[in-house]
Amino acid sequence: MNRASAMVSVLPSRWQRLQIVYQWVLENGDKRTDGWLLVYSPVPLSCIFLCYLFIVWLGPKLMRHRQPVNIKTILIIYNFSMVCLSAYMFYEFTASSWLANYSLMCQPVDYSESPLAMRMARVCWWFYFSKVIELSDTMFFILRKKNNQLTFLHVYHHCTMIFNWWAGVKYVAGGQSFLIGLINSFVHVVMYIYYCLAALGPEMQKYLWWKRYLTSLQLLQFFIVTIHTAVNLFADCDFPDSMNIVVLAYALSLIALFSNFYYKSYLTKKTKSI
Repeated sequence: MNRASAMVSVLPSRWQRLQIVYQWVLENGDKRTDGWLLVYSPVPLSCIFLCYLFIVWLGPKLMRHRQPVNIKTILIIYNFSMVCLSAYMFYEFTASSWLANYSLMCQPVDYSESPLAMRMARVCWWFYFSKVIELSDTMFFILRKKNNQLTFLHVYHHCTMIFNWWAGVKYVAGGQSFLIGLINSFVHVVMYIYYCLAALGPEMQKYLWWKRYLTSLQLLQFFIVTIHTAVNLFADCDFPDSMNIVVLAYALSLIALFSNFYYKSYLTKKTKSI
């Protein structure tokens, strides 16, 4: 065997490299959260993601020649439950960060097992798990034949949030991440109140004039997250730059997509009515 052949035989194969990366992913997470549901490995979440995409593709086809399913009671219970869960997470993010004297400008992750550090880690997990629960939003649209709601924005947002927050809980359960969860939980309290009222029936439409302002609130949260993350990215702060870069890129993508939705849903219609 010549020297070149010997070197090639020593180099790991593509499969071996993937195994090395996967092992690194498993072993370099936050040891406090590794034993929690859907955290240690990305494989179970990836299976959920693939099933979700399959349902998004197959569901409308199966419902094409069927009547919309009446799930009014389920929707009311689901949306009210999500209001309660979002309110609980908002309270926990606020209380945990306040009691631990979190800094808005620079907050490293506390990887200790102190009561406050674990409280923050737990609410981060609940926030992550809530994003898995929220995949149900799409199933309800399909069952009700609201296919106009199955936009790229909707599917993209739901798919990416579960992976973003899996990484958050796996590696940085706390620190700078808290502000995203805090703001988004508040927005979701308002959003699911809207959905809960809408689920009560057409007679509630006259009370739902504020949908445009809900979209504005969603956009505002992305601008706040963008500014907060950008400041932290260029500051001398002991929080992973890689995570800040991912969050910044993701927030900018949502600003672009939600701005496009806002323009088409409200500004274009207003121009046409004039």
